[in-house]
Amino acid sequence: MVEIVLAFKGEGESLAEVLVEFYQFTGRLVMGSDGKMAVRCTGEGVLLVEATSDGDIGMLGDISAINPRTLRKLVKHSDGAQTILEEPLLTVQVTTFKCGGFTVGIVTSHVVVDGKAFADFLTCWSDVARGRSPSILPFLDRSVLCLRRPPRTDLPHHEYTLIDRPSESLLNPQTKPHKVSTVTTHNGFSIVPTSFKVISAIVWIAQTKAFRINPHEKIKLLTAVDGRPKFDPPLLSGYFGNGIVCAGELTRKPFSFAVRTVQEALRCVTESYIRSAIDHVELNRVMVDYEGNTCCITKWSRLPLYETDFGFGRPFQVAPTTVCHNLVVVASQSKQSDNLVVSLGLPRDTMDVFSKLIQSELILMNQ
Repeated sequence: MVEIVLAFKGEGESLAEVLVEFYQFTGRLVMGSDGKMAVRCTGEGVLLVEATSDGDIGMLGDISAINPRTLRKLVKHSDGAQTILEEPLLTVQVTTFKCGGFTVGIVTSHVVVDGKAFADFLTCWSDVARGRSPSILPFLDRSVLCLRRPPRTDLPHHEYTLIDRPSESLLNPQTKPHKVSTVTTHNGFSIVPTSFKVISAIVWIAQTKAFRINPHEKIKLLTAVDGRPKFDPPLLSGYFGNGIVCAGELTRKPFSFAVRTVQEALRCVTESYIRSAIDHVELNRVMVDYEGNTCCITKWSRLPLYETDFGFGRPFQVAPTTVCHNLVVVASQSKQSDNLVVSLGLPRDTMDVFSKLIQSELILMNQ
């Protein structure tokens, strides 16, 4: 599930209207006999909750410094659902503060939408809330991504390759992430939105060193890639770009090596790659391997979340409520700032090491 909070300084009817177009949110997930997930359009609806707070919205502080204990109070989770098949595909909680500000907390299923599709939904909802016609409508024709005949795997797909798990001496498998830390730029060093590849490389190197991964072990970087513009003509899809090297190679070589590895992985995501991946999944019944020595990074800063306007102005802050283990989120710090915030979930002792290493990498990069 994806959980996000949008904070406004400053409607049920507009949500109902936009769900006419995004009707899949009102259904529920089902598991087919072939093991594939699908949405059954049952019309069971979404969950909308109104809440109030006797505090000022300023009490939230900088929500980009993610505090799950606070932010998760601003989203509504389905009560009593035993599995994801029973959960609503969309829940919305509107929390009004005594100062007049409010937050919109949204929980949605990543099985149904990716980041781009979710941003499109917010854009459409904003249009309807302001009395406009929807500027973006969902494209639901999945036939454009059907298997080739015959299906075939033309290219290597490392994202589905299982790699070694960290040994117990390096990372206790019973240790769970219980602290989410945020790394921001300091000392005048500016990271602009076009620096995603550089950020990915820095984080990848620092995380590899922080986990003290043996030099001979394989490591992997996964990043979500919007596949829509990769097709000719462009169509609605999304898939993964990735890089895979040896840990020792990554940490020994110059910083430019990591950047080039990320660049090459992203460059390889073409229409041919995506179609090969679709066939590969069908032929081998595999899932993307997120565990083990894997660093998963996603770029929220590319999403127009700060353009959301329900008629009360745009949000001054947007942030996820939490960050999962092995996930790195690169997001915009605020509406007024071009700075990026890098957030990730690591065990406490590893986070302390990572924080020191990330500062060292930034210093080395600027020398």
